[in-house]
Amino acid sequence: MKESIHKYYRLGLIAFMAYPSMMKGEDPNTLEHLKKIACDDYFDAVEVTWIKDEAMRKNAAKLLEISHIDVCYGAQPRLLTTGLNPNHLEEAERIKAEESLIEAINEAEELGAGGIAFLAGKYEDDSKEKSYSQLMKTTKRLCDCAKAKGMSVELEVFDFDIEKKSLIGPAPYAAKFAADMRSYTNNFGLLIDLSHIPMTYETPEFVVRTLRPYITHLHMGNTVCKDASAEGYGDQHQRFGFPGSSNDTPELLEFLRTLKAEGFMNPEKPMTLSFEVKPWKDEDPDAVVANAKRVLNRAWALLED
Repeated sequence: MKESIHKYYRLGLIAFMAYPSMMKGEDPNTLEHLKKIACDDYFDAVEVTWIKDEAMRKNAAKLLEISHIDVCYGAQPRLLTTGLNPNHLEEAERIKAEESLIEAINEAEELGAGGIAFLAGKYEDDSKEKSYSQLMKTTKRLCDCAKAKGMSVELEVFDFDIEKKSLIGPAPYAAKFAADMRSYTNNFGLLIDLSHIPMTYETPEFVVRTLRPYITHLHMGNTVCKDASAEGYGDQHQRFGFPGSSNDTPELLEFLRTLKAEGFMNPEKPMTLSFEVKPWKDEDPDAVVANAKRVLNRAWALLED
């Protein structure tokens, strides 16, 4: 493409993946990580998560406000680091997850985010319908709370049998859930991630076309899922080109081509498109982020006008 990608997307970085010490909401270097992203004008958006210290959270909100960067709030760590499950079959346990996610909505508002994203929890095949009903109950409550603040709720589509073993996807099941939610409210959407698509045994074209009416947010990253014995197998979001992985420049280019063909390049209302990349072992986080920028720059340059 000859035109800048920034015309069509709000490019973002998921801070708590690039700097995974932020996942538990207790990293003393949180402000330093956020400042590095906020001062890099390659990024139009940053995706944050919980910050337990109130003073640090207020300082983070101020930093993000003055930098004129879009703020997104990922509530996934609130679930993944605690074992909370929004579709838990036991009602008391489901409510614990719901309450944490309502706290996330309040914290997102404080940080200047327009909503939250979360994921469905684990499930068993013989009680899948009950889990679906439990997730619907949680999500409706979240959407009600968010709507009162003028905010939105997004559910991220994950793998269903590799690592997270989340109730939602694959894509057709995610479409069913989204359709049910949209019949209830208009502030719900789906978040799709290039790195999760190989783990649901689908293609970007199939996922984007299947979920097109409901997609409100995009992630791009990598995964190792072809060989269960390979280093880093699972939902680890390694850098592009990691040995034995699924995604590099050609796959990101295919993703961009699909998004373009399906109308997801709207300069009037650019969607957030964020890197979800994570250092593997002792890799330098900043080098991993630089890797992602180079891959996107090349893929965008190869994308036909």
